[in-house]
Amino acid sequence: MRSASAAVLPDRALVLSVFVVASCGLAYELIAGALSSYLLGDSILQFSSIIGCYLFAMGIGSHLSRYVRDEDTLTRFVDIEMLVGVIGGVSAAALFLVFAWLSAPFRTVLYALVLVLGILVGMEIPLVMRIFNARQTEFKELVSRVLTFDYLGALVVSLLFPLVLAPRLGLSRTGFLFGMSNLAVAIWTTWIFRHEVKNARQRVLAASMLLCLLAGGFAVGEKLTYIAEKGLYGDEIIYARTTPYQRLVVTRWKDDLRLYINGNLQFSSRDEYRYHEGLVHPLMQASPWAQSVLILGGGDGLALREVLRYPNIKHVTLVDLDHAMTDLFSTSDTLRALNHNSFHDPRVTIINADAGRWLEQSTGVFDAVIVDFPDPSSFGLGKLYSVPVYRLLAHHLAENGYAVIQSTSPYFAPHAYWCIDATLREAGFNTWPYHLYVPSFGEWGFVLASKRRDFTPPTSYRLPMQYLNAATTQEMFTFPPDMKRIPVEPNHLNNQSLVRYFEQDWDQVIR
Repeated sequence: MRSASAAVLPDRALVLSVFVVASCGLAYELIAGALSSYLLGDSILQFSSIIGCYLFAMGIGSHLSRYVRDEDTLTRFVDIEMLVGVIGGVSAAALFLVFAWLSAPFRTVLYALVLVLGILVGMEIPLVMRIFNARQTEFKELVSRVLTFDYLGALVVSLLFPLVLAPRLGLSRTGFLFGMSNLAVAIWTTWIFRHEVKNARQRVLAASMLLCLLAGGFAVGEKLTYIAEKGLYGDEIIYARTTPYQRLVVTRWKDDLRLYINGNLQFSSRDEYRYHEGLVHPLMQASPWAQSVLILGGGDGLALREVLRYPNIKHVTLVDLDHAMTDLFSTSDTLRALNHNSFHDPRVTIINADAGRWLEQSTGVFDAVIVDFPDPSSFGLGKLYSVPVYRLLAHHLAENGYAVIQSTSPYFAPHAYWCIDATLREAGFNTWPYHLYVPSFGEWGFVLASKRRDFTPPTSYRLPMQYLNAATTQEMFTFPPDMKRIPVEPNHLNNQSLVRYFEQDWDQVIR
């Protein structure tokens, strides 16, 4: 029987291996879920399906581990670490490239990778437990050690991934980092157990070469993402960043600047004036007494730019979740020129917070409210378009004030559009829906809402406009037969019908 001192180093190496293996296994799962939600939308569906597939595959891997012979356990563990390191390490970069250049098989490649990684990761812990058992570790100590460090590794990564790794390194470089970690496990396990691992020198050399390749991938990870996004967007990318909340990309083609969030176009500088004039000025023209304005969303400062044109406005509070968004549009010279340096106006207060929570905690009342959230493509966004949030909004709107809500397209997503209108009415608002044509988007819609019962579309504007006049405004508040009101249910938090309507409507457009 081996001495206690002789067992210390190998046992500690195995415990450390369990910690790293658990960390890497969860990291690949989080990367796949985050990347699929960025590229495909609906974060809850994507994460749920990825987690389900991954856990199912881990179960298969655990079952397959029984077919590894006892004398080959250490050798196969090292081989699996090398496979997991390579496949997991390149997974994010590969998926970005596949989505950009070969969009048709993306889901197939995504779930194939998740299945393969899950099977391999599922084999790791059973093999480690067999290695401990072969070293005559008492069963209760074996289970305690392995599961303790397995769960601890998962906890560490679950905290580091959204707070540090994804926002600072990006998904591609995070994948390469954890791939290198798996290969490091393969190298030190082989070296420590070199008398028990078959062809140990060859395996150390192979793992070292693969580690160098992944290190090279880590070094050029952002470049790989840039190449993928270049194929996806087509234009020159002048800014790209993964934040804890979303992927921000700004492109430029000649004089056209475009902002994309999670791959979805938010504006084109060539025609954004149409959208923002339509969003802001019918409300502002109807509110000549307004002195305080609340903007929810609108982190690009473009709606803010339009509001600040009115000399009667004394204070604007802008609440946007992502500080990276407001920082970008308040520091970039190019983007500051686009929003007329609106974030630096002394009348403006910027608050980076979740709008729903801020509405719960704040006590302020405003003469006008502008809601410019991204489309309700996920449950996280859909909650901001719900009856409870609109009821909170009513507490912050003056009795004679108006609110306006960006409401997606009444032509391409009619069920989603009229659901937003129905939700506002369910929350106690009177509503006046309207729409306009934005070349970059097509037909787009808004809903004006108020506790008061009267509203007359403006026939003139106090300020000069590029798009709005009496004729275009009259057209905005008139709906043709192909965009007429349709019966839909309001959006409550317990069912999130709006997200379902949105997905169904846009699926019909894609088909």
